[in-house]
This record gives sequence, structure tokens and C-alpha cells, in this order.
Amino acid sequence: MEPTSPTQDQAKAGDQAFATTGRSRRGEPWVWLTAAGLAIGVTMALGLLLLIVIKGGASFWPRKIDLMEVKRGGETLMIAGYPVQESERRDVEGVMHEEVQVFRGNKDLNGESFIYLDRQEIVKTTRPDSLMLVERMEYGPAIIEPVALQTPEGRIEVKDADFEGKLDALIERSAEVREELLTIERKKIGAISRELKALEKAERTGVVKEEVANARRADLQGSFEKLQAEATEIRAKLAESVLLGMTADGREFSCPAGNLLAVFEPNRAGFFGRLGEMARRVGNFLKEDPREANTEGGVFPAIFGTVVMTLAMSLFVTPFGVIAAIYLREYAKQGLLVRIVRICVNNLAGVPSIVFGVFGLAFFVYYVGGGIDRMFFADDLPTPTYGTPGILWAALTLSLLTLPVVIVATEEALSAVPRGVREAALACGASKWQTIQRVVLPASLPGILTGVILAMARGAGEVAPLMLVGVVKLAPSLPIDDVAPFVHPERQFMHLGFHIYDLGFQSPDAEAAKPVVYATALLLILVVVTLNLAAILLRNRLKKRFAVSSF
Repeated sequence: MEPTSPTQDQAKAGDQAFATTGRSRRGEPWVWLTAAGLAIGVTMALGLLLLIVIKGGASFWPRKIDLMEVKRGGETLMIAGYPVQESERRDVEGVMHEEVQVFRGNKDLNGESFIYLDRQEIVKTTRPDSLMLVERMEYGPAIIEPVALQTPEGRIEVKDADFEGKLDALIERSAEVREELLTIERKKIGAISRELKALEKAERTGVVKEEVANARRADLQGSFEKLQAEATEIRAKLAESVLLGMTADGREFSCPAGNLLAVFEPNRAGFFGRLGEMARRVGNFLKEDPREANTEGGVFPAIFGTVVMTLAMSLFVTPFGVIAAIYLREYAKQGLLVRIVRICVNNLAGVPSIVFGVFGLAFFVYYVGGGIDRMFFADDLPTPTYGTPGILWAALTLSLLTLPVVIVATEEALSAVPRGVREAALACGASKWQTIQRVVLPASLPGILTGVILAMARGAGEVAPLMLVGVVKLAPSLPIDDVAPFVHPERQFMHLGFHIYDLGFQSPDAEAAKPVVYATALLLILVVVTLNLAAILLRNRLKKRFAVSSF
């Protein structure tokens, strides 16, 4: 028998000890199982995010337009559009057919923007450079072949050298005129409406005499009629210029300048031209108001409402959560009652969000808001001011929803502060509150902000409670604007999460809404990530600032 080295003896002894206990060997499959579960979860999350990014980004990319010759029912159809998706269908005889969903636009002429074509029905496909995609205020995009531009100065044919320049100038001028109309209708006429309402209230309460009120009302009525006449004149001037064209099936097309937003020729444009068009579409999506039942236009009011509501929720939940955690950790006598309170706080985090919405509607809207109306706005009743859903009540409701997250995170942060730091502060003569205020809280701020970040991430994506306490399909006014008192907590608002729900399940044109759904979902993720990144950067700065206070 060959002699063994001391190293081999030690290895055998270690193997025997391992075999004797067997704990690590028995636990090893569970470690791998846990790792596999984590890998599957991360893969699914990344896959979902990748799908949203691809679909959301593709909704802005200008596709080339195909001119298809289709044989259907013994007749030949000419259809201009671009394929959206492909699917398979089995007929009654069991034969499989490949179908193509094509976006053809021209909703005012065709009734629907999409059409399904059997792949076998498509005889020929070409891509003429002359096809133009026209973006309009109403009826969605149109696909035409431009013919001429009719203006008060005369008719400009598409073959003329100055056609493109005149068309671009007309589009730019139309955008400026629409801004003028928006200023007249929303600001000037809106100011007259608000003054008439205030005048009626003052007359009803006896602050203004009837003769004075009637005289002022007559002046306001005159100003209102003058503004209406000015708006009508502007619309008439816009209608004087018209873009003329022909559809693929030979029908005449006309689009007044007031309805014209933009034009693009994707078949003629190169890669960088289409990239510029994509950037323009993304910019308009971020800064414009929605139109056409939210299937067209932008989502700026929804972005603004989501950010304002999330920030307001954070301002409400942070002080209440921190105060509650300080009391439970630093002042309350640890015992059965405190343990029950902690259990209740943890269970509160598991309550369905719709329950919070019902509570917010009953308590905040009807009870608190109704009390405010009876106390301060009795002259406006029965029309409610605060006794109706609004962004203030939505922020408070979501504050209750996310309060357990902040309490738990703050308690953990407070308990992580070393005991020696507290005792040192007390030994230097500081009181208990001074120790908490100047030593414990600064050292706990990174952990507190972690709870706030988690609360913001959850609150920004909630939809169910908001449907009861303030969110709407389309809000005519923002909760913060340039009209005194500038902040309007009683107003309803739009939200990106509800916008996705509304487009996905309640849109009258589900096919047209699909690209907007993906784009809005991608935007909601970006908004939440941006808010969280801002909070994380703040937390990291505080970590560096109070690094000495941590163990």
C-alpha cells in the first residue's frame, strides 16, 4: 500500500466530515432551484421589457407604403398601406389561409383604417415614391397621391417646383393659427367664463348690485361675441387652403389647412429622413394633447398628471410614514400592543388597492371634500368643488396605499443606526429628540429614501383606486397652470396607467390603439424609472454626506 500525504489525509477527513453531516449536500439542490427561479423571473421581466421597447419604438418608426393590387370577388382592388401583422385562419373546409392586416388609413372614406387581406389575394405589390402619408387633426392619417395645393393665391400643382415649399409653409402657418385659436378659446374665452361665474356668485350673495352686475355682464357678453367672431374668421381663412390628392382606388381627397398637421413621403425618404420623422413623432407624442378618442396625438396631460400625482403622494406619505416609524421604534413601549400594530401595518400592505379606492371615495371625497364644500364653498352648492374626485384625493388615497412601505423601511433604517452613536449623543448632553433629529434621522435618511422610492414605484403604476378618486379619460385642464391660484388640487387629471387601460379595453378603434398602448406603456416605465433614479441619486448623495454616522 502506498503511503498517503498529510494533504490527502486532511482531504479525506474533510470528505468524511462532509459526508457525516450531509447538510450542505442536502441543501445544494435547493440553492440551485432558487437560482433557477431567480433566473426565470429575471428573464421573464427582461423579456416583457424588451417586448414593450420593441413594440413601443416600432409604433413611431415610419414604414414604407405598399401599393397592392388585390383580386377579390372577381374584381381588382388597389389598396395603399403597410402591413401591421400576419396571422393564419382556417376556413370551414379546413384549408389554412395566411392573412395580412394592412393599415390603409383614410378612415373618413373607408370607414375603417385597417383591412384584412388573404395573402393569395395580393397579386402585385409596388412602392411608388409619390405616395404620401398625411397626418390630420380628424379621422386619423390618410394615404394619398398628392395632386395640387389650392390656395387663395391660386392652384399649385404637385409638379411645380415650389409645391413642397408652399406645403411646408402652409403646415407651419396652420400650426401657428391653431395656437392662436387655442389661446382665444381656452384662455380669453375661458377667462370670460370664469369672470361670469364669479359675477353670478357675487350677485347672488349681495356683494355686487344687480345694476352693476348686468352692466358688467353685457360688457363680457360683447367681448365674448367679438372673440367668437375672431375665431370664426380665423377658421374661415384656414379653410381657404386645401391639399388635394387621389387615393389608391381613384377617389378624390381633400384636406383643409386647418385639419392638416404634417405630411411625409416614406418611400422617397432615406434612413436618416425616416429617423428624423421618428424623432418628430416622438416629440409630438410627448408634448401634444390626445385626440381622436385618445388613439392619435400625444399624452402630455397624462405625463403631467402622473408626475404631479406621484410627487404629491410622496410629499404626503413621507412625513406621516417617518413620524409613525419614529414613534413605533423610539418612543412606544415595546410590547403586545406595538407588535399588534406592526402586524396590522404589514397586513395593510396586502389589502387590494381597489379597497383603498373605495375608502378614498367615501372618506376623502364625500366626507372630507363634502365638509370643505359646506364650510367654504356653500355658495357654489349643489355644484361640488372639493366634494368630487380630484388629484388631491387621489394623492391622499395612494399615500394610504403606500404608507406601510415607508413605515417598514423607516423602522429598519432607524434600527440599523448603531446603539453607540445614540449613547454618545446622549452622553454629550443631547436630549432624546435632539439625538433623533440630529444623529439618528440623518444616518437613516438613505434607508428612508429607499422606502420612498419603493412607494413611488408602486403608487405611480396603480390604476384601480384612481378610477374612483380622480382620474378621467380626458382632462380639459391641468391641475397646475398659469391661471390663478395656479395650483388646482380639486381638478381631475389624466394618468398614464389609466390611459393604457382606456386604450386597451375601451377604445372604439382597438386596432388603431395598439401602437399607442405599447408606446404609453414604455413611457410609463420611463417615467417611473426617471423618478426612481432621481430619488436614488439623492439617496446616494446623502449616503456620502452621512457616511461617518453609519457603522
